[in-house]
Amino acid sequence: MERSSIPIKFVLLPRFLHNYNTNNNRMNQTKYIFVTGGVTSSLGKGIIAASLAKLLQARGYRTTIQKFDPYLNVDPGTLNPYEHGECYVTDDGAETDLDLGHYERFLNVPTSQANNVTTGRIYLSVIEKERRGEFLGKTVQVVPHITNEIKERIQLLGNSGDYDIVITEIGGTVGDIESLPYIESVRQLVWDLGEHNAIVIHLTLIPYLAAAGELKTKPTQHSVKTLMESGIKADILVCRTEHELSEELRNKLALFCNVKREAVIQSIDASTIYEVPSLMLEEGLDVVALKKLDLPKKAAPDLKNWNTFLRRLKNPKHTVNIGLVGKYVEMQDCYKSILEAFIHAGAANETKVNVISIHSEHIDQSNIQEKFSSLDGILVAPGFGERGIEGKIDAVRYARENKVPFFGICLGMQMAIIEYSRNVLGYADANSTEMNEHTAHPVVNLMEEQKTITDKGGTMRLGAWKCDIKKDSLAYKIYGKETISERHRHRYEYNSKYVAQLENAGLIASGVNPDTGLVEIIEIEDHPFFIGVQYHPEYKSTVANPHPIFVNFVAAAVQSKKNNIK
Repeated sequence: MERSSIPIKFVLLPRFLHNYNTNNNRMNQTKYIFVTGGVTSSLGKGIIAASLAKLLQARGYRTTIQKFDPYLNVDPGTLNPYEHGECYVTDDGAETDLDLGHYERFLNVPTSQANNVTTGRIYLSVIEKERRGEFLGKTVQVVPHITNEIKERIQLLGNSGDYDIVITEIGGTVGDIESLPYIESVRQLVWDLGEHNAIVIHLTLIPYLAAAGELKTKPTQHSVKTLMESGIKADILVCRTEHELSEELRNKLALFCNVKREAVIQSIDASTIYEVPSLMLEEGLDVVALKKLDLPKKAAPDLKNWNTFLRRLKNPKHTVNIGLVGKYVEMQDCYKSILEAFIHAGAANETKVNVISIHSEHIDQSNIQEKFSSLDGILVAPGFGERGIEGKIDAVRYARENKVPFFGICLGMQMAIIEYSRNVLGYADANSTEMNEHTAHPVVNLMEEQKTITDKGGTMRLGAWKCDIKKDSLAYKIYGKETISERHRHRYEYNSKYVAQLENAGLIASGVNPDTGLVEIIEIEDHPFFIGVQYHPEYKSTVANPHPIFVNFVAAAVQSKKNNIK
């Protein structure tokens, strides 16, 4: 059984690396950029980090980004989506923070387990080392043991030799108790690595007071002061703002925050996150960063393809309404990768995709016509548990019977199997054992290897797995090849005992894992567009490579709308 795997090795750099070469900038040494935040959370550290990385990559530098989260969960895999948004999955099976999705979407480079570390993982590693006796009886403390572990993890990607620049996003805001070990680790690393080898970018908010009619810099001043009290001087200040910063304000920020005038960067609100790299290019963020790292600017950033994407995104020729049926629709971050994949696919089709969130708990036969009649396509989203399941099944039935383009992801595919079993095959009580373990027709069942597992964290079928596609199928038309690799996150599967019966009734199993025989893709032939996948294609959609299923689904929705108008 083959799957993508990236072995992780931890190598401790000498603590005083700068001692042997403090006065000579080493061009072959990996450079580090740390991104911290202040004033408030959700300012967009991940977008700023990804935008800077995109500009550096476009100048020819091998760049990656990593996220350090201050919460005690070992990974986000056990977190409720309402708590932390979606759980993103990498090729090597890591359950990570959703910001890694932004990193991949901007850079078009896969991330791995090494790109996301939590406080829980740090403490777990240190405690395991203590249990093994690796500290030789020493008293284990936050400094130096926890901070040393953090420093090792920060430098892991840099030590690989694969990158010229590593950008590290520190979660939370400066002053948070849980972030203190990370801030201290950054302070030590900046000192260890020496001048020109590590810089700190601090992202803050410049609030606008409508009553006074002016922008206020005091919150930023206090945030920078808090950072300096921790021993760290910001090299670059990125200021989130709703209004343009005047030259007077920029000079004031430079003076009172102890940064160069050129290092005061405005980050004004944008209509889309994909505009931010262009805005940061105009502000010269990449140039200032390279100057402080003592690196040449090289050629001007090549953003031709990026700008083509933006042009198509902003100038659509068509508009479609896609219903996203799920049970976490109150919070957009719960389906972040799906929403971004629709943006990529929309631009590829020169189409504005209006995603209409529909709570599956609020769907029944009395209102389904009202909720769905204006839709050009229906996507049934992934999820866990029985809440809202019947609404998802009703949504699948509506799409199937009314010939509305349909796309089911993970649980969405399983709901399609249940719906077809009930309403076409005639098994009225067909269900998943996740919802009803005593169902007479378990058309979706717990995977065999999952039946002995009790721990919940990191134990699902995770990461990239192969799938063989039948020729002359919709899936083959979409992918254009017989073997693909996609990312998974699930415990339940299509019960192979029912595959033949359902295929005879018209539900085709068009994609199968070559090693396990698990069905990965289902589709219906007598339908404009009906496909369900067990994996999560949204995780692999990027600006440079929109996912082909999303692209074809949006195209089908455009065609469906044209046909309905006719």
